[in-house]
Amino acid sequence: MEQQAYWAIGIFLFIYALIISEKIHRTIVAMLGGILMVGFGIVSQEKALHHIDFNTLGLLVGMMIIVSITAETGLFKYIAIWAAKKVKGEPVRILIVLGLITAFGSAFLDNVTTVLLMVPVTFSITRQLKVNPFPFLFTEIIASNVGGTATLIGDPPNIMIGSAVKELTFMAFITNLAPIVIIIMLAYIPLFVLMFRKKIQTTPELKASLLKLDNSELITDHKLLRKCLVILGLTILGFFLHQTLHLESATVALAGAFLLLLMTGEHTMEKALSRVEWTTIFFFIGLFVLVSGLVETGVIAELAAKAIEWTGGDPLATSMLILWLSAIASAFLDNIPFVATMIPMIQEMGQMGMQNLEPLWWSLALGACLGGNGTLIGASANLIVAGLSGKEGYPIRFVDYLKLGFPLMLLSIALSSVYIYLRYLM
Repeated sequence: MEQQAYWAIGIFLFIYALIISEKIHRTIVAMLGGILMVGFGIVSQEKALHHIDFNTLGLLVGMMIIVSITAETGLFKYIAIWAAKKVKGEPVRILIVLGLITAFGSAFLDNVTTVLLMVPVTFSITRQLKVNPFPFLFTEIIASNVGGTATLIGDPPNIMIGSAVKELTFMAFITNLAPIVIIIMLAYIPLFVLMFRKKIQTTPELKASLLKLDNSELITDHKLLRKCLVILGLTILGFFLHQTLHLESATVALAGAFLLLLMTGEHTMEKALSRVEWTTIFFFIGLFVLVSGLVETGVIAELAAKAIEWTGGDPLATSMLILWLSAIASAFLDNIPFVATMIPMIQEMGQMGMQNLEPLWWSLALGACLGGNGTLIGASANLIVAGLSGKEGYPIRFVDYLKLGFPLMLLSIALSSVYIYLRYLM
């Protein structure tokens, strides 16, 4: 390797260590890392801009705008309370229903936004029933990461993979990942019941008080709700048809977002734009430039060659290596920079002659998304739930979460290994 490649590796590892340490905000660190790559001449500014994936950024911004406006209507709170009443206020059934709503919401919104909407409702219900909120919050964390695995827009790693590989459309993600996601959720539900049923007992009087809640008052703006539902429906339809329409997923999301802003007015626009998570957007920009230094200096190509050498280019061995490595790494590290590094590596494997890359892409998606369930720091959704829970006086401890989350994560990866083998490699 040339001198510049060693500089690129040094900057990358230094920045990665700072991101993991969480001493400085990860967005500042990632942006400074990208600037160092350009400043040291490892990658030119023009090439750095070329490596920024604007489809990923556009999709994130578009969906953040749509969800932030829809949240204003009280729709998500209404659905949660309505579902809790439908199961007669029975805590175990509420736990299952909230988990399923979180999984479904995470598939079609994104898992971070979904838990932000679900956690306040969960506290409202658990306070009413006077039960420990931890079992509900734990179930929602796990369900958000599993549900988000099912679609292109459900979890940032999938957005990045779908954006980098044009053949992997919205429909391709659903048809390839939704079956295993359903299997994993079906395996998890009885385990949640076994783990928590004795910890969430309540009285018939408290159940009755929950049933008396008038959920019709939870919808705060019916006119806005109708507009949001129309646009949300059209946007999801657009995702299903984006390949037929020859449109990128970012175009669909941004079209939905700005059409909704056109219908709701300037005041809504300012509020919605202020709620876009710009720190996440700039974190992605910094990462794309940071990884571009490794791509342009040939480091990624070298890593791909080594991986092929270790596995002998065998699709089964390579898929299992990517699946388990992604899962373990994502349990302890941020899965976004990990996936940003793995994408060019898999692309490089294709250029080196590996024919069937499809199982590799699905292995990466499954490992990176499901691996986040392994520890409390494995995914953004986990940290957000832990933060909100701590503010309510129920801190979630790292070890307590690890004891339950890590075995469940291993189970999901074992099921995924069997699925990858049977569906793509047998």
